[in-house]
Amino acid sequence: MTDQHGFETLAIHAGNTADPLTGAVVPPIYQVSTYKQDGVGGLRGGYEYSRSANPTRTALEENLAALEGGRRGLAFASGLAAEDCLLRTLLVPGDHVVIPNDAYGGTFRLFAKVVQRWGVGYSVADTSDAASVRAALTDRTKVIWVETPSNPLLGITDIGAVADIARTAGAKLVVDNTFASPYLQQPLALGADVVVHSLTKYMGGHSDVVGGALVAADAGLGEELAYHQNAMGAVAGPFDSWIVLRGIKTLAVRMDRHCENAARVAEMLAGHPKVTRVLYPGLAEHPGHEIAAKQMKGFGGMISFRVQGGEEAAVEVCNRAGLFTLGESLGGVESLIEHPGRMTHASVAGSALEVPADLVRLSVGIESADDLLADLRQALGG
Repeated sequence: MTDQHGFETLAIHAGNTADPLTGAVVPPIYQVSTYKQDGVGGLRGGYEYSRSANPTRTALEENLAALEGGRRGLAFASGLAAEDCLLRTLLVPGDHVVIPNDAYGGTFRLFAKVVQRWGVGYSVADTSDAASVRAALTDRTKVIWVETPSNPLLGITDIGAVADIARTAGAKLVVDNTFASPYLQQPLALGADVVVHSLTKYMGGHSDVVGGALVAADAGLGEELAYHQNAMGAVAGPFDSWIVLRGIKTLAVRMDRHCENAARVAEMLAGHPKVTRVLYPGLAEHPGHEIAAKQMKGFGGMISFRVQGGEEAAVEVCNRAGLFTLGESLGGVESLIEHPGRMTHASVAGSALEVPADLVRLSVGIESADDLLADLRQALGG
């Protein structure tokens, strides 16, 4: 496949070659640990041991690289495993990272409780504000980390502007593209060096797999990441790789529906008397709306909102929801609701990244929009 093909075509065909033995149009699940060698060192297709490479994982990794427009894609056992590999590849003790003031709780925990212990420092910045990013830089900064849209406040960062800052500082720009997916946003084309994904979310799309990915813009960096992927070993298994590949084939049509439903939900919430604020990049009043419109194809399926009555009222909305399932994670075909302060972002409590106690986060699925609106109205009590 080439860059001249459309996204929907790449999603279905990139990396997905017919099985040479049977002609099966779907790549097989190579549930295998080791491979017969044709003499010592005589590898068939480069495969010797499935930690190092597996044909099903290779198909997924080629697909990921094509969708993000990168030179090398790598699949991992989870999103945090991908992040850990990336940080241990790019950083050494004494280095420094700039992280967003609205990051996923697990990412913050990785920096604050794991990476910092082996001598890597970090500073927090509002990555939507170029001055804040510049102020957070030090002469040891090697990575600027961005989530856009961010989790859970749906903050928007101008990727191109921060890429310029990173280049001037001699740092790598890493963009977590999980909320947008490559269908809605292409960070590498905007100047990012590496894209991070939790494949668990929109890429898999059905809440039935856990996985992570890195896509590098530069082939050399891709090789370094591949070396560490093999050395550290937290690779995606063949069945999980196959499940994600299957999910990706419908990514485009799913994201269109997620965006359509979320726009209707955001509009309803914005007019609801018990909602004090709606955070959704598709709303004209949302900070960063114009930048999102410029660098995204659509505004995504994630919404956060704040409610009257504080934390207990927000928790009660979550508990009263019916069609919106109370649960962590996001990006599946089914709609989810959660209280970030007590659930996905409990690890940032008491830090500069602490989220508002009255915040509710929605992952808007692809059900009937009318049904979703009715469920939220009853959960809000009218």
